[in-house]
Amino acid sequence: MSTRPIRTTLVCVTAIAATSTALLSTPAAATETRGPGHGATQAAMDAAVAAGVPGVVAEVRDTRGVWKGTSGVADLTTKQPRGHGDRFRAGSVTKTLVATVMLQLQAEGRVDLDATVDHYLPGLVRGNGHDGTKITVRQLMNHTSGIFNFTDDATFAKKVLGIDFLETRYDDWTPQQVIALALENPPQFEPGTSWKYSNTNYLLLGLIVEKLTGRPYAEEIERRVTGPLGMRATRFPGRDPHVPAPTRHYSTFTEDPGKTYDVTELNPSWAWAAGEMISNSADLNRFFSALFGGRLLRPAQLRQMTRTVSTEGNLPGQRYGLGLIEYETSCGVPVWGHSGGIHGSSTQSFGSRDGRHMITLNFNGDWVGGGKNVVSAEFCPPRNPR
Repeated sequence: MSTRPIRTTLVCVTAIAATSTALLSTPAAATETRGPGHGATQAAMDAAVAAGVPGVVAEVRDTRGVWKGTSGVADLTTKQPRGHGDRFRAGSVTKTLVATVMLQLQAEGRVDLDATVDHYLPGLVRGNGHDGTKITVRQLMNHTSGIFNFTDDATFAKKVLGIDFLETRYDDWTPQQVIALALENPPQFEPGTSWKYSNTNYLLLGLIVEKLTGRPYAEEIERRVTGPLGMRATRFPGRDPHVPAPTRHYSTFTEDPGKTYDVTELNPSWAWAAGEMISNSADLNRFFSALFGGRLLRPAQLRQMTRTVSTEGNLPGQRYGLGLIEYETSCGVPVWGHSGGIHGSSTQSFGSRDGRHMITLNFNGDWVGGGKNVVSAEFCPPRNPR
């Protein structure tokens, strides 16, 4: 969910500490389908595994076809390699789908993005300086609302992101509970005066979608986006703690250095519309290609989505639109998409503004960067020498 790596730990995998070094140093062979010329991307994936990531899976779509690469393992216990269809927790990539639905509703005249949050959720955003009558829906979508980020709350961080998660990983949360916890803290800034990432914003947007449509937010995404696009590997698990086999997700505790923990099973109800989605690389590429290709939004809405604000001081080399990141690669080439980080999983889904060149990749570990170097390897010249 967070745009930065998170360090969490859950249940320890027996004997991983003794075996992980050997496993992580041996990348799995890549399999290439249509489209040559992604050697630099594969090399960056192998380097991530050599640096400690258990495994990486990626898919690239461009005008030459589809390329699929893997490195490392899906499961540190069985040593099964990562596979092309592996599903994973996509974290904050969820936000782009939520934003897409909001913009569809705007095009239908059902929501005014410049109306206040209080107009749609009366009285919900109150307390400790927060005032929903002064915050717009658009400010939720581009993180200029100033609303406190619930993952920065000390109580939440200790219970869900720290070592206490060993005991709380299956706990249920409602979005209202998480929002209330966030509002126990003061705002990050006055609405519209700065920028800071806040997962709380997208819990509120999920509630607005439900208020406007009368349906669960995930059902509305399935009806409008994932169903029509045939994204069969994508689902919104609610309270279901499982990720489809074979990929396992791994993390480390800062409080318990040197050990790796299997964090695959967790109740993602706290993440909800800010980051609960499970998907795979093919589905996410299909989504972003359709989005940028104009299949999901009208031109006016897509222009709004890609109208960015500065994230200076927060996300270097990035700007933020409406549920969308513009990222400047290491060679200065701009790409569009979103990152996702949640326990044991780091996802990058980025591509060209026209959607004709996309990469989605996933690390099944959250302690060795987030994978932006792999994105840069795909888009920076020399263009993927063999």
